[in-house]
Amino acid sequence: MPGPPAALREALSAAARSPRLLVAADFDGTLAPIVAHPPDARPAPGALAALTALAELPGVTVALVSGRALADLRLLSGARAPIRLVGSHGAEFEDGFDAAIDTALREQILAALTDIAEAAPGVTVEAKPAGAALHIRNAAPSVGAAALDRARAAARNWPAKLTAGKAVLEFSVLHTDKGAAVQRLRDELRCETVVFLGDDVTDETVFDRLGGADVGVKVGQGPTAAAHRVEDPAAVVAVLAFLRAARDG
Repeated sequence: MPGPPAALREALSAAARSPRLLVAADFDGTLAPIVAHPPDARPAPGALAALTALAELPGVTVALVSGRALADLRLLSGARAPIRLVGSHGAEFEDGFDAAIDTALREQILAALTDIAEAAPGVTVEAKPAGAALHIRNAAPSVGAAALDRARAAARNWPAKLTAGKAVLEFSVLHTDKGAAVQRLRDELRCETVVFLGDDVTDETVFDRLGGADVGVKVGQGPTAAAHRVEDPAAVVAVLAFLRAARDG
């Protein structure tokens, strides 16, 4: 497996010298390859072992920060303590949600998205603790686009947060994001440096907050505020292995 690019190796080596280091990553598309059916997602070979090895080093905290519900993230990632888990795009920590959930609004959104999906072959709805997501990955392009248009039109009546991702539109009754979640972890742990890896539009809220010796790594194609880029989850495993070796050495 080829190692990280030279500029990224240099940035990771500098980050590894931080007294308190936070290493955080998205799950789908970053640690796990994107799959047609979300429940089938699993970490890339070696990903969980690399995360666990990092988490066992002194002064290092490892976290997964995902759009998935916390229970799903725990099940599919296989991650256990000391790895920290944050679900629902930063809203769902292991000690609960940051704010009260508007359950009536959540049910209204879920019902409307279900109606849209039932009329659009290949479009599916994922219920989440603080909202719902409309997936169009398995729909014909014209069918998926029309379903998204209907969902956006319906959302004009909802005081909900919309987040567009890769072939998915998510609706949350809590107004937060991954960037705020990573900042909360940084503040709680008093980490001087953050290394964050992510592949989706929602991960840009983290990249936008990084500075100083922090290291942002975009996985895959697309515009990004991250200073570094790698190709796929296999390359992410190589990044994690390099960071562990740099820290341990």
